[in-house]
Order: sequence, then structure tokens, then C-alpha cells
Amino acid sequence: MEFLIKLTLNNILNYNKAMRALQKYYKQSATYKIFSGVFALLEDFLNTLGQITIKGLQLLKALFTAHIDKKELIEQCDRFGISSLPITLSIVGMTSIIVASQVANEMVKQGGGHFIGLLMTMLIVREVGSIMSGFAIISMIGSSLASEIATMRVTEQIDAIKVLKVNPVEYLFVPRVLSGILMMPVIVIIASVVGVLAGAVASTLTTDLSFRAYFESAWLGIYMKDLGVSLLKGLTFGGTIALISCTCGYYASGGAKGVGLATTKAVVWSFVAIVIWDMIFAIIFFF
Repeated sequence: MEFLIKLTLNNILNYNKAMRALQKYYKQSATYKIFSGVFALLEDFLNTLGQITIKGLQLLKALFTAHIDKKELIEQCDRFGISSLPITLSIVGMTSIIVASQVANEMVKQGGGHFIGLLMTMLIVREVGSIMSGFAIISMIGSSLASEIATMRVTEQIDAIKVLKVNPVEYLFVPRVLSGILMMPVIVIIASVVGVLAGAVASTLTTDLSFRAYFESAWLGIYMKDLGVSLLKGLTFGGTIALISCTCGYYASGGAKGVGLATTKAVVWSFVAIVIWDMIFAIIFFF
């Protein structure tokens, strides 16, 4: 009987050693690293999505109940709209020139020169003006918002705000998100106008099409529905970019490295979010 007990215990110990060796070998395999990386990304995605959702709900409550600092709101509007306007207009204008210079020649060859203005106007008003403005705002303002709030987090300034019994959502999120909601539609409209004009210049320089012919067909491509959707996109994009940037900065940790990671996350998430929003708008309004 004693022999059987010892044999059983030895088998159990050998089995445990074998399992530990197998587990160690498996953790060093490429399969384990791939799956663990995927699950880590999935966990980070769900955590970030939850954080954005929670802050979004808190923000909605604060918008209706909080006292809005008008001076801070004006400063953020200036930062979101005026400061970012040159780079936004440059990006939209150059994109329109690139598209027009390639499309105009082909349309003239196919006998569709009088529809260049219509095509460019529809393209810019519906897509280029809003989506390229969003990309420009993310690169310049979204990253700035994320790094600013992330620095406040890692230097414990946000903790000091809480100690003073000030709601961080009301103090940090409300003016920034509200400025994005107010200013982004204005930026989109101005960028769209610049894009249409830039397309006209490029079309006339690359073909024999006159400005008059371009704008006569351009009017045929402008509908109130398109303008309304463009404004709604601007409003949605601005609020989304500001909310995601502030949230990623708010949950930063780990010193200077954490600030960089939070800024990168804010930019990536904002890019993905406005592309998804753009697809949703296309499905709802244009399918």
C-alpha cells in the first residue's frame, strides 16, 4: 500500500513538472505570443471604449447642469477654430487641387468637361471638406488636447482639481468638447468653399475649361441636403475628436511615456471614429 502511494505521488510530481515545462515552452511559442497580443489589444479596446462611453455620459449630464466658463470656452474656440484654420485650409485646398488636376483631363477626354464643377463640388461638399478637415483637426488639435490633459494627469494637477472639489469633467471636458461642436461646422464650411475654389483653379489650368463653365456646373452639384449633412458631420466630428482626445489624456499614466502613449491612442482612435461616423452618414443619407 505504501509503495502504491509513493508511486502515485511520484507520478503526480512528474506530471506537474511536465505540465510546467510544457506551459513554459508554449508561452515562448509564436502562437501564444500572437493570441496573447490579440487578447491584449481586445482588452485595451474594450477598456478605452468603456472609458469614452462613461466620460461621454458624464459630459452630457455636465452640459445641462454645469456652469460654463465663457472665457475658457472662447479660448478653446479660438484654439480649435482660428489656430487650426491655416493648416486645415491648406490640406483641403491641396487635396482638391490633386483630385481636380487628375480628374479634369480624363473627363474632358470623355466629353464630360462641363460636369467637372458638379463632380468636384459634390465630392468636396460631401466628403473631402469634412473628412480632410477632421484629419487636420485630429493631427493639430486632438493631439494637443490629449497631451495637455495627460500632462496634467501625470503631474497630479487633476488630483489637485479634485481636492479643490472641482469636477474635472466640467472644468476640462465641457469647454473643449463644446468648442469642437461649435467650431468644427464652421471650419468644414470654410474648407469646402476653399476646396471648390481650388478645384476651379486646378481645372482651368489643366484644361481649356473656363471658370464660368466650372461654376455653372458646380451649382448643379450643391443641394441643401448635402450642406445639412456636411454641417452635421462637422458637429459630430468636432465633438467626437474632442471627447476622445480628452478621455485618452485623462486616463494617462506612467510619466512622460504615458503622455506619448495617450496622445498616440487619441490620434488613432479619433481617426478610426470619424471614418466610422463618415460611413454611418453615407449609409443613412446617400444609400
